[in-house]
Amino acid sequence: MRAGRAGGNRLFHRARELARGTGGAAAVEFALLAPVLGMVLVGMVDFGLGVFVKMQVQNAAQAGAEYVIANGFNTSNTTPVTTAVTTASTYSGITASPVPSQFYACPVNNVLNTVASGATCSSGKTAGTYVTVSATATYNTIIPYNQLGLSIPSSYTFTAASTVRTQ
Repeated sequence: MRAGRAGGNRLFHRARELARGTGGAAAVEFALLAPVLGMVLVGMVDFGLGVFVKMQVQNAAQAGAEYVIANGFNTSNTTPVTTAVTTASTYSGITASPVPSQFYACPVNNVLNTVASGATCSSGKTAGTYVTVSATATYNTIIPYNQLGLSIPSSYTFTAASTVRTQ
């Protein structure tokens, strides 16, 4: 009989040791946190890609404005400027929208006040000729967050404009 009790005590002690053991705790914690960490990582990559697209749109508008500075602007043929915008980036979704346009303005306190061609500004100088070049692109997120119940849109439209004085 004594041998049976001794075996029972050993079983009891072994069960207590297993209950106190922490050998698998790290694996359980990792299994619980891995999906959350994965979503945070995907969200950071998605945000970074969105910022990259926004920068590409800004650079494309600037490239169009630089083209106008270097080559002039022809109001009857805006295709060269539009081509400069769309080829300025490796991101294929960039368009020159709205179409590049020319206007006349008088600068007052760092603001361009649009006027008629040949108008005289309050400074006594003739109004300058300006060209605005715009670029637009849409970025679609990696994950459709709105379908997951989050209030984050699944696409963003980025626009940028650059205005230069030509005369």
